[in-house]
This record gives sequence, C-alpha cells and structure tokens, in this order.
Amino acid sequence: MTNSLATMVAPNGARKLPADHPHLPITIAAIAAEAAACRAAGAQALHLHVRDDAGRHTLDAARYLAATEAVRRTAGPDMVVQITTEAVGIFKPHEQMATVRAVMPQAVSIAPKELIPDSAAEAAAAEFYGWAHRSGIAVQHIVYAVAELDWLLDLIGRGIVPGARHSLIFPLGRYVAGQESDPSELAPFVTRLGEHGGTGRFDWWVCAFGRAETASLVAAAALGGHCRVGFENSFFNADGSQAGSNSERVTNVQAAVAGLRRPPASREETLRLLGRPA
Repeated sequence: MTNSLATMVAPNGARKLPADHPHLPITIAAIAAEAAACRAAGAQALHLHVRDDAGRHTLDAARYLAATEAVRRTAGPDMVVQITTEAVGIFKPHEQMATVRAVMPQAVSIAPKELIPDSAAEAAAAEFYGWAHRSGIAVQHIVYAVAELDWLLDLIGRGIVPGARHSLIFPLGRYVAGQESDPSELAPFVTRLGEHGGTGRFDWWVCAFGRAETASLVAAAALGGHCRVGFENSFFNADGSQAGSNSERVTNVQAAVAGLRRPPASREETLRLLGRPA
C-alpha cells in the first residue's frame, strides 16, 4: 500500500439538476472549468458524468470524448479522467460496454450488479472485463454492500473479473433514509477486505452521501483508503454549511485530512489506485 492519498471529484452525478444547486456543472464547458478549479484545489482525478441537451444523464460516447478533451485542455494532462457506466435504470449492459469500447477511457467505474444482472450475463461480462484488462483501462468496481463484495470476490475467483489487484469504491449512505451516510458504515467493508488480502490485493475508495461526507472521507483516509468528493454525493462542508462549488468541497476535505500526513498521489499512482492493470 502506498502512503499517498488520492482525491477524486465527482462534480455532478446522473440525477441532480441546477435547481438543486446553482453551481452544479452540467455542460461540458462548465464541467471542464470545474475540473480545472478542483485540480488546483488538490484533486488528482475527475469522475465524469455527461448530460444530453436536455440535461439528462447519457452514456453518449461522443459527449464523453468531447468532455474528456475539454477537461484535459483546462485541467492539464495530469488530471485522470474516469468515466461512469451508471445505468440509472435506463441503459442495459450491452450499451454500457459499448460506450467503454467506443471511448477507450483512462479509467471507468462499473457496478458489477449492473453489468451482470444474472448468470446468463457472465460470459459477455467476462469477455468485456478481459478486453478492458488487456487494453490497460483502469476499472473501478462500485460495491454498495458487503454481500456485493462477497459476490465480486467470487467473480474474481472464477476469473470473470481478471487481475491480481483490484480497485473498489464504497458509496456510503446510498440505501439509507434520506441518503445520509455514517462513517461506521465503512467498518464491515474494511473487515471483509482484511479477510481477503486487504491492501495486498485491493485499493479502495469511499464516496459518501449527505452531511457526513467529510467525516466519512476522513475515516476512509485514516484507514488507508482514498477519497471521492463532490456534488454528486453532497453539497455540505464539514461544518454543515453548503459549499458554493465542488472546488470548495475539495479544499474542505483536503484541510480535514491534512493531519494524516499522506502526500498527494501522482498521476501514475492515481491510475493504479483506480485499477489500471500492472
């Protein structure tokens, strides 16, 4: 395990709208500008969602490519861009996989439960995961519950998900009333990882919904994990005030973890921590 700490910003997500926050970036230009501000505030990576002309979540490859290029122009080449395959109840596994093949991103986040809704989908998923691994794409697995982690471990054990080392992200607060996270939610995940090789096999991240976002990320960083912060999950600073921008949230979290004395991860470290094959 590296002592370095990686911070990723998730500036918009799939569901929120400017009505939820006046500075939620929706257009490609706004996302790129926010990425540059967040990079300056200390973020090493961007979790990218794009929207269509009506502001709706889309997996359109052309928009992903345009947004990625815009981010690289404004934030610089060292900021890692991770696209999402989030289905939001709209997109099917074949559409999710087709987007990744078309974009060929540096990094992608995938919820195994979306890509493999049943055993019949395992063969196509295995082929896709194998292709991504051979292509050097950093794949991060979204794991919402310990039972899902156990299932992912089974997929890894059976070779459906290849590789000796894997990147995971645990969204805290996703399935509780009001989507309010609690740092204690992290404990079962860390315990299970410890039972299966811990940091020798896994690099793990946390994102957290609601007012406890900062506290949850500090807990994750203290335990050796990495942080994803931003308006996708929360608008609130550590003191309960509403942040004016994603870059303010990045700054707030950077200040909160400063006492842990974990230096910022480099671009190459961040890519590895997000699942790039060795």
